Amino acid sequence: MIRFLLSVTALAALTVSAQTQKPAAKSAAHGKSAIPRTPDGHPDFEGVWTNATITPLTRPAQFADKPTLTDAEAKVFENAQATDLKQEDGQSDGPIIRAAGSSGTGGYNVLFVDRGTEMERIDGVKRSSLIVDPPDGKMPPMVPGRMNRRRGGGGGQGESYAGMSYDSVKNRPLSERCLIGFGSTSGPPMLPVLYNNNYQIVQTKDSIMILVEMVHDVRVIRMNAEHEPAALDRWLGDSVGHWEGDTLVVETTNVNPENRFRGSSDKFKVTERFQRVDAQTILYRATIEDPETWTKPWTVEFPFVATAGPVYEYACHEGNYAMDDILGGARKQEKK
Repeated sequence: MIRFLLSVTALAALTVSAQTQKPAAKSAAHGKSAIPRTPDGHPDFEGVWTNATITPLTRPAQFADKPTLTDAEAKVFENAQATDLKQEDGQSDGPIIRAAGSSGTGGYNVLFVDRGTEMERIDGVKRSSLIVDPPDGKMPPMVPGRMNRRRGGGGGQGESYAGMSYDSVKNRPLSERCLIGFGSTSGPPMLPVLYNNNYQIVQTKDSIMILVEMVHDVRVIRMNAEHEPAALDRWLGDSVGHWEGDTLVVETTNVNPENRFRGSSDKFKVTERFQRVDAQTILYRATIEDPETWTKPWTVEFPFVATAGPVYEYACHEGNYAMDDILGGARKQEKK
């Protein structure tokens, strides 16, 4: 895979971005003076942030009725994850590679895994899933028939490769081609992934830029603007923001069909809310809507925690020579 060929500088990011999460709080208990502000009075989001966490997107069966966990319960889960990862260390050629990604193909070894060591904490309490609505911590059911209509690979968004082929570079997922980060790390929604979970935000009155460490993606949020025509789709969609009090609200539509989250339809829309709750924390909440894909909207919530920069270069580029090996392997299999 192309993305596995990181430069020395990108590997250095793996040691920098692992941060212990600090508690996040929704309330404004510290008062407005506790958060940095821009000259026009809005919360200042500038800086480098990480959303690394081992909290899963959907709630594990063992926590079926527990949206929040005690520290002791979370510690058991965290220790189990750490033990599992340690057991896989050095097993790059063996079958026990599942936690290192690549759907069990062994594309990564443990060196690459940098999801942090803790479950997310909000309002002083640890959460068992990133999904907070529906209350069961699961995605709502898909619309009947939608599963069969999904684009295979979902632009590298963690989907199966059904329907994909090795006949052309353009048939491979965008993440393999180093066009877009995998796992929806760039969003929307901006989800934690296996490694390189750092983001740098630059903020002006008219626009906000989010530089994503993974595959050097860049999101530009246009403030107080109108959405562009639907025909003008983009890899990361058209993001338009406005302020609701101290909360930055961003609505994204017009995502390129090859990169819509989990193969969504052209009705796909994400509404994100960024709230600077203290000097070290941004509370991130994103609601995903697509009436042609899911039976109802669903929401994720987790903190972005301030971390030391810089954001390192992710040395993965379109046209990487590894693609020749991927396609060449398919040709050899066909000859056999």
